[in-house]
Amino acid sequence: MTVRYAERMPGRSAKAVIAVMLLALLLVAAVPVALMAAVVMMILGHVVGGLALFGGSVLAAAIAVPLAGMSGLRHLRKLLSRENFRVMRLDASQYTDAAEPADRDCINVVELDRSEYTEVR
Repeated sequence: MTVRYAERMPGRSAKAVIAVMLLALLLVAAVPVALMAAVVMMILGHVVGGLALFGGSVLAAAIAVPLAGMSGLRHLRKLLSRENFRVMRLDASQYTDAAEPADRDCINVVELDRSEYTEVR
């Protein structure tokens, strides 16, 4: 196994994030199914059971979605904080005014000098 291939393989924390995300997606997808099952149960006379089924599925999905989001953000922060991940913040001195590119493809461009225009308010 080469080093390049090994770097592409997800680690344990990435696998856990993927598992939590899939669980959240499954629970969210199960909410409409639970609603239909709850309606059938209530039609058959089991009102409390139907309400409990639907409420439980909504509660499980409502817990799983933020949990998946938090674990994903934590994993992203961990990836960004690594030394070999080349993302850096720019401080105020590194922001420059955007100059126009040297090679202009526009033909009908009129360049104005500072004295040729005034500020419009």
